[in-house]
Amino acid sequence: MTREHIEVAIVGAGPAGLAAALYAARGRAKTVVFERGIPGGQIVTTDWVENYPGFPTGLSGQELGDLMTKQAEEHGAIIRSFAPVDAIEVDDEGHFVLTSEDEQFEADTLILATGAVPRKLGIPGEAEFTGRGVSWCATCDGALYRDKVVCVIGGGDAAVEEAMFLTKFASRVHLIHRRDELRATKCIQERCFANDKIELHWNRVPVEILGADGKVSSIRLESTAGEPEEVLPLDGVFIFVGVHPVNELARDLVKLSESGYISIDHDGRTSVPGLFAAGDITDSALKQVVTAAAKGASAAFEALRYLDENKAVTCSI
Repeated sequence: MTREHIEVAIVGAGPAGLAAALYAARGRAKTVVFERGIPGGQIVTTDWVENYPGFPTGLSGQELGDLMTKQAEEHGAIIRSFAPVDAIEVDDEGHFVLTSEDEQFEADTLILATGAVPRKLGIPGEAEFTGRGVSWCATCDGALYRDKVVCVIGGGDAAVEEAMFLTKFASRVHLIHRRDELRATKCIQERCFANDKIELHWNRVPVEILGADGKVSSIRLESTAGEPEEVLPLDGVFIFVGVHPVNELARDLVKLSESGYISIDHDGRTSVPGLFAAGDITDSALKQVVTAAAKGASAAFEALRYLDENKAVTCSI
């Protein structure tokens, strides 16, 4: 099978992948981005982004994703939408061989930016109201719920910390947990219990998210302890029941953390020479659009440096 040669292959067209594409293409490297869906990543499901520098009044996630994609393409990056990568191998010459839709590509360097996906509840209304009251990121969307009522679903560290973060904006935060005690660490629990804006709902599981006029209006909860169900009127539902790193392609290639994220150094280098990673698939702590973009730029810079040192490719940024 004939292979198309690529200097920088990027898997994933979220903010990290698109920023990497911009920097790699500006460095005059042949850059191809493989994306299984539409470019933009998870931000395209975000109703409004107001914490990305340069847009003081904010913009929709779809608009930001479109702008990032257009900018990368204008500088020469090739974006292959709806082109999932099925397998990645390393050949005898050290090339990364990507198989996508019965085609093969060989790349001198590879940047994995496959991201992580939030664990879904799988209940009625969850998909329908995503971006219209249902969110998986309090840091991203919390400010949209100033003086409104929201709920947080979950009982671990992330859920409790996000509930406390939301009290900066919301007038009331309902914390819903399926058990009669939280799984969060004790010090975090203590701060949660001391916050009078948070109301705990023990032994409850969400079974339906209800809406009116195209947005969330309430949530229906069932009891795990035989008590009557309840319907909570509210404006937003934040779900924190875990995330899955999209690491299927990385498992046999690079070192992963215990949680399944790709281990990187400060500049995005992995345990494999020529293979870099950026964004939510990595073990970096803060997972935001701005940090994903920054890490994507770092990974691309290091990929260009690797090409320059190992493949005698000249680049200038």
